[in-house]
Amino acid sequence: MPYCTSCGTMAADNITFCPACGKPMGQANQAIVSTAAPASSAGLADNVAGMLAYVTVVPAIAFLLIEPYNQRRFVRFHAFQSIFLCLACIAAGIGVRMLGALPVIGWGTLLLWPFLGLAELVVWVLCLIKAYQGQEYKLPVIGDLAEKQVGAPPTGQVRAA
Repeated sequence: MPYCTSCGTMAADNITFCPACGKPMGQANQAIVSTAAPASSAGLADNVAGMLAYVTVVPAIAFLLIEPYNQRRFVRFHAFQSIFLCLACIAAGIGVRMLGALPVIGWGTLLLWPFLGLAELVVWVLCLIKAYQGQEYKLPVIGDLAEKQVGAPPTGQVRAA
């Protein structure tokens, strides 16, 4: 079920307008926003801000602190997921280094380094692409943590207006 990009309300897949705020939903929303936005409007589109949140932790933290991005559910979700992904990558690196300190098992962890780096790169690029496409792609554990931080309703429930 998609969320309204304006108010964050979860809605059914087949509706065109948000039941809470009345603004257009889905693909129609992106087309209307892109044609109706004035040329002098300042700021980034939500999908671009969500994508930039994955570049490093610095933009992710900045988007959580700077208005109007800290009030947009989509941007906050990707900023939190980016921060948690960075922390998970650091924890995985520390874990592999700690295993490398063990006498016999540690030699095998030398083979894990390239695969760990490749896996991190693939997940990072996937998150960049999905954010740019305007999708809230949830990583298995990290996405749930990010969704809790954003304050989203549990799956299947619609937030009251």
